[in-house]
Amino acid sequence: MKNTKKKLKNQSKVVKSSFTGSNITKYSGLNTVAKYMNRQHIVKSISSSFPTEWHNATKFGVNQVLMAITLASISGINRIYRIAVFSGDGLVKAMLKLDKAINENAISATLKNLGQSGARKLQEFLLSRNARWIRDSGLNSITLDADSTVQSVSGNQEGAAKGFNTTKKGAKSYHPLLVFVSEMKLLYHTWFRTGSAYTANGIIDFMKEVYSSLPRNIKKVFFRADSGFFSGNLFDLLESFSWDYLVKVKLKNLESLLKTQDWTDVKDARDVAICEFSYQAKSWQHPRILKAMRSVKEYVEVSYLGEIKTVPVYQYVCYVSSYDVDAVELHELYKQRSTSETWIEQVKGHTMAGNTLTDDFWANDILWQLSVFAYNISVMMRQKKDRYKKQEHRSFIDWFISVPAKITRSGHQIELKMYEHHFYKDDWEELDRLIEAA
Repeated sequence: MKNTKKKLKNQSKVVKSSFTGSNITKYSGLNTVAKYMNRQHIVKSISSSFPTEWHNATKFGVNQVLMAITLASISGINRIYRIAVFSGDGLVKAMLKLDKAINENAISATLKNLGQSGARKLQEFLLSRNARWIRDSGLNSITLDADSTVQSVSGNQEGAAKGFNTTKKGAKSYHPLLVFVSEMKLLYHTWFRTGSAYTANGIIDFMKEVYSSLPRNIKKVFFRADSGFFSGNLFDLLESFSWDYLVKVKLKNLESLLKTQDWTDVKDARDVAICEFSYQAKSWQHPRILKAMRSVKEYVEVSYLGEIKTVPVYQYVCYVSSYDVDAVELHELYKQRSTSETWIEQVKGHTMAGNTLTDDFWANDILWQLSVFAYNISVMMRQKKDRYKKQEHRSFIDWFISVPAKITRSGHQIELKMYEHHFYKDDWEELDRLIEAA
């Protein structure tokens, strides 16, 4: 009997539940996001670029839908259908001036209605917005990291096709093209492309848009990219811009040439050698200097004239660059671009871009662009201090955005009352003050 009583005492207390609360938000950090966007004149610019148009089919304004997608992506929402719950949040409804939550059908209808012209208008707006961020950064020299990424889909989405997909071989996908400003982690420009597009498809026109949009305070540009962008036409373009560049060489059909070169051992680096040589592809207007590095992958035993010998198996990397330095220095400089792949995953993994759910290509284009926009807002807000700058978007969501609060009103004054023992309270308040003071 005593044991029974002891067990009962140790049982958890039953807490009564009911759906009777009101004026509650799960995303109190969005209040600071709104402050930042207002100070940057973002909301005003979107409203002027996309005037409020009320459609009988949706009953929502275009700018309401675009802002709902952007704020949802900032908050880590990565499905369109989840925006209905998100936009029903007390704070979100107040920020977007909504009478009711925005459902999936309304979002799809609005984006399809915007179509190609709307997607292009949005692209122009975001490019000019990114240029302002660069201008305001005070930088006069930047590094541009170009890349592409595969966005797998399921179903029959328009424009999706089987192409270069390393994660899900044979799956349909889209293949966006993008370029980052490495110093800021800013995804400066992007094109949403069909899945059949090769890595460098459209890169010439794409980089022309980048060049013409950069603010005048940028005096020096360093362009960096992987072997998918190994193109003589691109090098010609970059040289016409007077930009420095570093591009990894596509080794297909070049390994036999590398094996015949004169290699020089690298001092203080075991089993590493370098070389350089002139090379001109058939499509190139003139030859360029390629710089290569050879390292030992492994040693294997082979039989030679009845005698067992240990021989090295080499692996090669090769670069073409405007920089007059050796292959080792180029290799170290090239390795720094690997961080851009991490930033891409943040866009794909924690925003609406991670899951394309409409059957319309231009609607999906807009979803991709708004997701990139959300990522950039998150990045730029965190530029205020080094320890915030180093965080990933997911961490930012967890400690700053997704903080529950009760919404109280006193006259015209609205106040968010957050949990007093929030673990990151000091950091939260500091970033809020920095945004407020900017």
